[in-house]
Amino acid sequence: MVAVLFSITLIASAGVGAVNMITEAPIAAAKAAATQQALGQVLPAFDATETTDLLIDEMPIVVYTAKSGDEVVGYAVETMTKQGFSGVVKLMVGFLPDGTVNNINVLQQAETPGLGTKMCDEGNPLISSIQHRKLDKQLAVKKDGGDVDALTAATISSRAYVDAVNRAWMAMTSVVSGSEPTDVASGATATVAENAEQKEPAAQEGGQNE
Repeated sequence: MVAVLFSITLIASAGVGAVNMITEAPIAAAKAAATQQALGQVLPAFDATETTDLLIDEMPIVVYTAKSGDEVVGYAVETMTKQGFSGVVKLMVGFLPDGTVNNINVLQQAETPGLGTKMCDEGNPLISSIQHRKLDKQLAVKKDGGDVDALTAATISSRAYVDAVNRAWMAMTSVVSGSEPTDVASGATATVAENAEQKEPAAQEGGQNE
């Protein structure tokens, strides 16, 4: 019986390993293709990118420095937040060399259909308030004293979107200046900052009207 069970376990493990080996390369290729597509949507035309990995608010952030020849034409930041109504929201934020937001692409979200999911819609109030702006400070939605128009009845999702953009701006600024990245939540450098993530209260997002 022991021999039979061992044989079954060995065969099953070998099968899982074989499937993983077969699918690993296609999955990696698909991810790379998706990243390149996202970069193309938020950046001007470029020839190549250099990648910088950062940690801001204990979250991994990736900055792509885009070049055409020897000239830097922009920066794309793969950023994220954990403050979405349904968890993680990931964005790709493209900046021109002077810090102007060129475009924003939503990479991942699981927000409320018809409410928070509108952050993916072309020309939605969030992107309309941020795109083509030269950032020199952190953004906030109007309900929090800022000037970013929130999605109707989706304040939590809107705050999450803005939080991710702020983290992207912090990351881009760090790469451009060559300084340590600064956390969005605490304002301290990422090397010494403690996690100061604020938890949103449990509530139905549809009831959070503007």
